[in-house]
Amino acid sequence: MVTKPKLVQQSIRTELFSTGWMAFEFVIGLTAGLQAGSILLIAFGLDSFLEIIAGSTLIWRLRKEARGATAEEIARAERRSSLVVGTVLLGLSVYVTAVSGFNLVTHQVANESLMGMGIAVASVVLMPFLTLRKRQLGQALQSPALVEDGMCNITCAYMAGTVLVGALLTALFNWWWVDSVAALVLVYFIAGEGWESFQAGRGKA
Repeated sequence: MVTKPKLVQQSIRTELFSTGWMAFEFVIGLTAGLQAGSILLIAFGLDSFLEIIAGSTLIWRLRKEARGATAEEIARAERRSSLVVGTVLLGLSVYVTAVSGFNLVTHQVANESLMGMGIAVASVVLMPFLTLRKRQLGQALQSPALVEDGMCNITCAYMAGTVLVGALLTALFNWWWVDSVAALVLVYFIAGEGWESFQAGRGKA
């Protein structure tokens, strides 16, 4: 049976890897999105940046536990982590809604980006594994914040898949509106997870 200290260390290593990947994803996604004029890719990159913030908060919470913090201190850190994760997702929802609406009104068309497609494919493959790993560790440590952070990863995978589908439909049928509409569909999932985590952070879940 794996001891709690080992679970905490495994969780820290998982979060460090996840945060490192998100930093790489942020740079590539945002650069590709700005070059292509794609709100989906820009949102994808910004989501990665926000997940860096959320992941860093989780690392802080886990390290407190690794240093032998009291149950009350861990519970307080847990709530703060949930609050940060929720705020991050809600902030992304507002951004995606605003920019997608603007692009639909002004008929903005996204260009193709091989760099963006490459990072999206990698995320579709990697993110589900991180989600499962964080869920397993979060449940073992009784850390809802770690489980919720895993849901951020699955949202990232869904966003990456939407990027790929949107690019394919735009390339095949020249549907200029697909990029923005697909981004708005994402808001439903992002906002839902964000609100749940935000409420948990406020102690109302």
